[in-house]
Amino acid sequence: MSCPVSLCGVDEQLLEKLKKFRFRKETTNAALVMKIDREQHMVILEEEHEDISPEELRNELPEQQPRFVVYSYRYKHSDGRISYPMCFIFFSPSGCKPEQQMIYAGSKIGLVEVADFSKVFEIRNTEDFTEEWLCKKLGIFH
Repeated sequence: MSCPVSLCGVDEQLLEKLKKFRFRKETTNAALVMKIDREQHMVILEEEHEDISPEELRNELPEQQPRFVVYSYRYKHSDGRISYPMCFIFFSPSGCKPEQQMIYAGSKIGLVEVADFSKVFEIRNTEDFTEEWLCKKLGIFH
């Protein structure tokens, strides 16, 4: 017996915000934190952060609830070049309710596709989200 999983849509205002975020001109780290509005069955913007380190961002995330984060990171390559990769990070804490995890996991793929993210990471423990972890993940994309 299977039960249908209701995937959530993406708020139109959030899609516009994501487009603008992709082409931002600032040279600092920045983040968009998104959550699912359960009443609307919609992924919406929760918070916006400018000039925020991975560690500072980690402290802004709830420890017991999943979140989607789009993070623009100032990444210095080994040859000295600087790029600003935009990463999609799915925070899914191991202590959150299974129902929440299912709703977020079921909505992740649609969000990644509609926003056209290529650097997609998942993390289960907010304590693991550090600059070192992010640089290691981004090292894959030379």
